[in-house]
Amino acid sequence: MTVLVTGVAGFIGFHTCRALAERGERIVGVDIVNDYYDPALKRARLAELDKLDGFTFVEADIADNDAMQAIAKAHPDIKRIVNLAAQAGVRYSLINPFAYTRSNVEGHLVMLETARHLKNCEHFVYASSSSVYGANKELPFSVEERVDQPVSLYAATKRAGELMSHCYSRLYGIPATGLRFFTVYGPWGRPDMAAWIFTRKILAGEPIEVFNEGDMRRDFTYIDDIIKGVMAVLDHVPDADVPERVYNLGNHRAEKLTDFIATLEEALGKKAEVILKPMQQGDVKETFADIEASRRDLGFEPTTSIKEGIPQFVDWYRNYHGNQSG
Repeated sequence: MTVLVTGVAGFIGFHTCRALAERGERIVGVDIVNDYYDPALKRARLAELDKLDGFTFVEADIADNDAMQAIAKAHPDIKRIVNLAAQAGVRYSLINPFAYTRSNVEGHLVMLETARHLKNCEHFVYASSSSVYGANKELPFSVEERVDQPVSLYAATKRAGELMSHCYSRLYGIPATGLRFFTVYGPWGRPDMAAWIFTRKILAGEPIEVFNEGDMRRDFTYIDDIIKGVMAVLDHVPDADVPERVYNLGNHRAEKLTDFIATLEEALGKKAEVILKPMQQGDVKETFADIEASRRDLGFEPTTSIKEGIPQFVDWYRNYHGNQSG
């Protein structure tokens, strides 16, 4: 089977490709390799993917309809799509909002059109985000809840992607599944996320900024658990009666940010200097995934606690930076 995966130079896309290759799938990988964070990390991921059997990379922008249609034409055997390309980051959406509408709205629409025009597209899987829950107060966050109170443009664009997918699924019969990821971390992770930022600064002896005076909780989810969920979803094609679904993929644990930092300090063998800051605009105090539907339909069962996952990230981080020149 040939699978089109977008965002392959990104964190989750990279791991998804490796999992697909391990079970013998052919992969057409797409990424624009932008400079939202250091492209060297993205190129390093791509160098690893280039070693995989059956992996083909195309550097392209998913919002470029002509480019994506050309890819589809060149690979008519594509049967499933995993659209993981997106402009990530809540805080950056306050600085460069048009990057979000370009990738997360226009790009998502182009990918839906790509799926629509493929002759044999069996399933369109795409990345959403726990951010869509916005100002919701009911915990844990359930896929049955309303999600019409976003507190960031990033969240609004991700919700727009869900609505567009619902529309295309109903109009054109495209089986579609959205995945609301909850604070993913682990080896090959993103430099703009807490695990990486805190690790870098603690090792450098720099203070770390902790928002909302440290009174925050996150459903930190290890990458291996996320990938198990992605693969289960990819194989769980919605039926004609309910052609479009959305699932939470989280660890089903709301960890205190202070506990996360303490676990990181233990793994690093070094204490952090903490500067407490007020809540940032567009952020939320707590995330907590209700994964009952994911368990019921997909057999999804995350197993990695932060006590296990953080040391694995730290080991990878040390090795990665030890192998980098300069």
